[in-house]
Amino acid sequence: MLNRRYFLSTAAAGLASSMTLRGNLFAQLEKIPAVPDKSSLDKNADRYWAEIRKQFLIPKDEIYLNNGTVGSSPAPVLRAIFDGYTASEKLDEENPEDYPIWGYAAWNQFRDPLADFVGCKRDEIALLRNATEANSYIANGTDMKPGDEVLMTDQEHPGGEHPWNLKAKRYGIVVKKVTLPRPVKDAAQVMNLFSDAITPRTRVMFFSHISTFSGVVLPAKELCGLARSKGILSAVDGAHVPGMMKLDVHELGCDMYSSSPHKWLMATKGSGFLYVRDEVIDRLWNTIATEGWDEPKIRAERFQRIGSSNVPALCGLRASIKFANEIGLDRIERRHRQLADYMLEGMIKRGAESWTSPDPALRCGIVSVNVPPIQRADVENWLWKNHKIRIRGGDPHKLRLSTPYYLQKKDIDSFLAKFDEYKKTS
Repeated sequence: MLNRRYFLSTAAAGLASSMTLRGNLFAQLEKIPAVPDKSSLDKNADRYWAEIRKQFLIPKDEIYLNNGTVGSSPAPVLRAIFDGYTASEKLDEENPEDYPIWGYAAWNQFRDPLADFVGCKRDEIALLRNATEANSYIANGTDMKPGDEVLMTDQEHPGGEHPWNLKAKRYGIVVKKVTLPRPVKDAAQVMNLFSDAITPRTRVMFFSHISTFSGVVLPAKELCGLARSKGILSAVDGAHVPGMMKLDVHELGCDMYSSSPHKWLMATKGSGFLYVRDEVIDRLWNTIATEGWDEPKIRAERFQRIGSSNVPALCGLRASIKFANEIGLDRIERRHRQLADYMLEGMIKRGAESWTSPDPALRCGIVSVNVPPIQRADVENWLWKNHKIRIRGGDPHKLRLSTPYYLQKKDIDSFLAKFDEYKKTS
């Protein structure tokens, strides 16, 4: 039998803990000032971006250079998520057949702003959890026979490459790779590599719009045009693009596009999307099957019917789009390029080997450098544990440095100074 005193003390402790957590979190959000009007950017850019920095819960003493993995959601996104939970957990929908986890809804209130943001029609987009899930849908759903080839680069994310490796192991398709130069000099290099690698058995061209490895912005429109001219499907992994730079999937001319807006759009973790060009939708098989899987009239919606859904996450995604639009994607992209160029210049002055393209059109918000003999893991841990600077890279010597728009140049200067300090002491 439960001891009454123990039960009450445990319940009280749990309640106090939850109230402290709630109070701390909401107290932080309440202290965050209003989003500055974007007109102030033209008057004083440094002050404007410094005010934007206050929208994030990242501590003031932390320098975050890893949006390439995940971005921090700003206050308006967090508020939208919490409001979404507040509304959905009441379970007071007007229609008794409606539920906040309903997995069979069109969710047009979320798809409409997203479709407008990425340049497509509502019926061409499905709300998923991330690019990895969307890439698996693409690989699993595309009809291919043994010996058919998918052509990709050697810089794909595991969540882009391995769905095709699974298909190869199970069904006998062939995964072919082009080796991208480090760095990519210009778009012609990329186009020639892909053109030379295409064979009569090539059925799909799959590539990252922005490489997670080096940050190179590949000439996606030209590559998709090449694929179309050869009767090949084009599938683009755009995990890094939304929120980093402008995106118009219709203009790109791709057949399929996947993304993880939790990176540069700083949306809810666990929110993603799959775009499928309308002419291709009926050619793509479902991976998850439930009601509506074989219903052509609902178009891309059938790919988001996976059972119970996380509606508050979708509220956060919508809010992240609104936040980015309020700032302006042209301003955000310009800021990303300016900060990345400043970072790249600083690293080259320090003797780093640039794997970032020298062509300004082929780079944006990610700087990738090789710094032998420095060990990536060692400098990454030293910077974080000693100076609260967060970076990412790859073994043995590559550093991948993201430059989200709210960074100040003084933050980059601080990183460069600490990098110098590490070189002297290592």
